[in-house]
Amino acid sequence: MSLFHRDGFDAALSQMPGVTFVDQWDARVAKVGGKVFCLLTDYEPRCIVFKCSEESFDILTSVDGVTQARYFAKRKWVSAEAGSALGEDDLRAYAARSYALVAEGLTRKLRAELGIF
Repeated sequence: MSLFHRDGFDAALSQMPGVTFVDQWDARVAKVGGKVFCLLTDYEPRCIVFKCSEESFDILTSVDGVTQARYFAKRKWVSAEAGSALGEDDLRAYAARSYALVAEGLTRKLRAELGIF
């Protein structure tokens, strides 16, 4: 199921330890340890927003259908539209990397509580 549908989004990201979901900002928001790592917009065009490294940001924003995420002040967040040049496998990999980047910023104690090693 596609990440651009709520069921597919939830199914793919819920496999990661400690992930919770909330509906806010007109989006389905995935969090780890209370911190956002990925979201799916509820409005058209459907977009997946995720955190990435500085190097990936420069590469990703040169891809058709991928831009700096609106309302995210830092350069390390991108938005990929449905139908962008990124395939489902790429999006899943970037969502997993976003999860890892955000989880790295959690305390050791919280990571242990969430089962993140």
